[in-house]
Amino acid sequence: MEKKLLIIGFVWPEPKSSAAGSRMMQLIGVFQSENYQITFASPCAKSDNAFNLESINVSQVAIELNNGSFDDYVKTLNPDVVLFDRFMMEEQFGWRVTEQCPNALKVLDTEDLHGLRKGRQQAFKDNKTFDEGYLFSDIAKREIASVYRSDLTLIISEVEMDILKNQFKVDESILLYSPFMMNPISKEEIQSLPKFENRNHFITIGNFLHEPNYNAVLYLKETIWPLIRKQLPKAELHIYGAYASQKVNQLHNDKQGFLIKGFAEDVNEVMQHAKVCLAPIRFGAGLKGKLIDAMKNGVPCVTTSIGAEGMFGDLNANGFIADNPDVFVEKAIQLFQDEPLWESKQQNGFKIVNLRFNKNEQQDSFINRLKETSEHLNKHRLNNFTGQMLQHHAFQSTKFMSRWIEEKNKN
Repeated sequence: MEKKLLIIGFVWPEPKSSAAGSRMMQLIGVFQSENYQITFASPCAKSDNAFNLESINVSQVAIELNNGSFDDYVKTLNPDVVLFDRFMMEEQFGWRVTEQCPNALKVLDTEDLHGLRKGRQQAFKDNKTFDEGYLFSDIAKREIASVYRSDLTLIISEVEMDILKNQFKVDESILLYSPFMMNPISKEEIQSLPKFENRNHFITIGNFLHEPNYNAVLYLKETIWPLIRKQLPKAELHIYGAYASQKVNQLHNDKQGFLIKGFAEDVNEVMQHAKVCLAPIRFGAGLKGKLIDAMKNGVPCVTTSIGAEGMFGDLNANGFIADNPDVFVEKAIQLFQDEPLWESKQQNGFKIVNLRFNKNEQQDSFINRLKETSEHLNKHRLNNFTGQMLQHHAFQSTKFMSRWIEEKNKN
């Protein structure tokens, strides 16, 4: 009998706009490889950049927050697995799923640890060192509670796995390391990519609604790019990203070679024209989709320790990691001018994608863990008393707050 998956999305997936959208499409692909009948539901309005899921036989359903109509819907659908896209969706709909479909396996996809990203952002704003005072925030409390209430939580970065296990003391039995799942890059694909002499500018890319990306572009504009242009007066920086607002477009300056290009219809095409990718990310979490895109298209990178987090493991980076702006600039120029260095860093990138983010290996690990948890679900839940306790209290608080809002909305 065909198994059913219900994905409750924080937003409709936009693989051309964000790493989160690409990640969601990868997860859908995993479940499709196991012949799941998939429904994607979201309370969010759909943008023009949203992927047409029906084109890949995924049903699309609009749902409402704080509305009992979802209870009837999910009970009728009766999914085997429910995947919550970020902890906010588990908060809103998790108790309803538990009430209506108690035997459904509940999986939380964090995308990145929101508490970690927001804590780092606040520390950056305060110009202070990030520490546990910033990490153990109210958002983190909500997020970790959601992790415990779920049967399995997908963690995209090994660094975040360590933080959950060591600082939050979350048991590994309810966590699954699940990074990006990329098709291996073949020798033929590598050979077909443009060579060093056929590439001629710097590039950066990222959804401008994501604060770490906007901040990185500002940092490039104000600090890093003027230093690069001083030594390379004809160089250009091409800046791509969805949702460029007026404040972003105002940064465009032809004379400085600082070019806001906006939405990239085909990220592979724009990456393959570029020589070096710049990603001076000063706060954030998760894995950086821009670095993955750069690696698979043969573009060496200069990034920060935050940007590099969880990306390279024990392998050599596909470029350089520098937090000091002068060192960052020095390495960017070195990569831009030194062909043998550029080629060696490019090869590192191919190796990282093929060894660390190999779709075949990551997919097998994911499916095996999913099956194992499903088959022993009652025992798995009994071993997670903290989750049961939080589930009990969530029913008393979240449920009745939602019911109150629902009644209020009727008046």
